[in-house]
Amino acid sequence: MWAGEVLSQADLMSLLGGALIGAASSLVLVLKGRVAGVSGIFGSLISGPREAWRIAFVAGLVLGGVALALLYPSAFAAPSDRALWAVALAGLFVGMGTAHGNGCTSGHGVCGIGRLSKRSMVATATFMTTGFATASLVHLLGGLA
Repeated sequence: MWAGEVLSQADLMSLLGGALIGAASSLVLVLKGRVAGVSGIFGSLISGPREAWRIAFVAGLVLGGVALALLYPSAFAAPSDRALWAVALAGLFVGMGTAHGNGCTSGHGVCGIGRLSKRSMVATATFMTTGFATASLVHLLGGLA
């Protein structure tokens, strides 16, 4: 962005989304003393205590997405042309990665880097590099049907 350039609607939506993510993660840290890692919050709902704040956090993620889809349908990309098995396999690998890395993009990437955690910086660099390499490899191989 250059001086004097006007922000597009997409830029404004991205700025607002980033500000909301930052505010939400800061509130969770200040009010609950917890890192707002989505995989950990969601995982605790499945295998741990079902605390009201965790339910509200996950519900807010889901309802926020639904509200955005209803209010701004153009904000969503076209549906994936990937086969359901490929999407499910990718989701399984992401889940395994969050378990082995003790966190996800929100926990390490947003909250950990914001707290200047060296472990989170290494984890974020690792999963971003792996993601770029995987996407490039899939693209070079012609994609997964």
